[in-house]
Amino acid sequence: MARLADSKLIKTPVIYDTRGNLSYIESGQNIPFEIKRVFYLFDVPGGTVRNGHAHHNLHQVIFALSGSFDVVLDDGFDNQRIQLNRAHNGLYLPNMIWRELDNFSSGAICMVVASTHYDATDYIRSYDQYLNLNNPSKSIIV
Repeated sequence: MARLADSKLIKTPVIYDTRGNLSYIESGQNIPFEIKRVFYLFDVPGGTVRNGHAHHNLHQVIFALSGSFDVVLDDGFDNQRIQLNRAHNGLYLPNMIWRELDNFSSGAICMVVASTHYDATDYIRSYDQYLNLNNPSKSIIV
């Protein structure tokens, strides 16, 4: 059973330079898993909500490379809203944490590094199913 306390902000190293700053990520170093996939969201219209799902196995770190957006987390017990707005700060999400992305600023770019290759069967897209798996005391019986 996953809890929100298992999620954490990761600050990547920054090399400051008047010509432009540089930050980097490395598997097993500042990213707590081997990176198997990287994907990104861009041109997200304002007011759009993305990613209402959880994962059985996948771990990921979410970065706002440009602009800002909010990550809404839920573990079936508690929920939390975290704004990402610095390219060198990522949000680590273990498996079994429900997440949504919203409140995208104009020009926002969201990059995600993931611990597994894409697998459609790893997604939990129904919140009721998620509650049944992660917090059976809150599940809705239909």
